[in-house]
Parts: sequence; structure tokens; C-alpha cells
Amino acid sequence: MAALNQGDRIPELRVTPDKYLPHRYAGASGDFNPIHIDEQFARQVGLPRNILHGLWTMAQVARAQTEAAGGDPRALRRLAVQFRGMGVPEEEIVVSGTVRERDGDRVVVATEAHQDGSGIVRNAEAELVLG
Repeated sequence: MAALNQGDRIPELRVTPDKYLPHRYAGASGDFNPIHIDEQFARQVGLPRNILHGLWTMAQVARAQTEAAGGDPRALRRLAVQFRGMGVPEEEIVVSGTVRERDGDRVVVATEAHQDGSGIVRNAEAELVLG
């Protein structure tokens, strides 16, 4: 694990959800809202297509933090996000972040997730405890 100091960028996480991911996530989460799993329904209610579950997207933000902390999920102590757009299957999502502050083993990372140039998660903040 690289040292994470103020101003450092965390390694980008790049993930491309396949077209069946919303179906698998619906089964795992119990969220079968048709805007996630039925493309025709999503279009009928004004969406560009079926959209990813917000909590799956948040999990990718958490995953980026965990990987930056050396892979130990216990390092992620707090995560706050703002959903600012809709993610869709089959387009790459890029999660990036910058260390905003470091105090001993405590690190705060400002994070965003983008898809096709649009912010789908912004103003996210993660607190990591390294050690």
C-alpha cells in the first residue's frame, strides 16, 4: 500500500457493469424497481434506459477506498456520498479521489464517480484508518 498523504490521488477504479448486472443486483438486494431491470419501462417513464442501482454505485466508491487502503475493508470507517446522476449498464465508471487531509493514521478522501463525462457520485467523502 502506498502512503496516502494530503494532496495524493488514490488509484482510479474503473469498472464496466455488464447489461445483466442490474438483474443480479436486484436479486441480491431485493430492489426489483423496474427502472433498474426493464429497459422499456425505464424509457416509458422518461429515463434514457434502465439505470444502475445507486447503492451498487456507492459500493464501487467504497471499493475504491478499500483498495487505496491496501484491500482491508476494516480501514473504511465512514462513507458519505451524493448521488448526482444516473449510471447505466455497459458504460465504464471511473472512481477517483484525492486525499483532503491526513492526521496520523486517519485519512479523509474526497471522491467522485463519473460515467461518460458525467458525475454520478459527487461530493463523496471517505474516512480511512490506515494501519
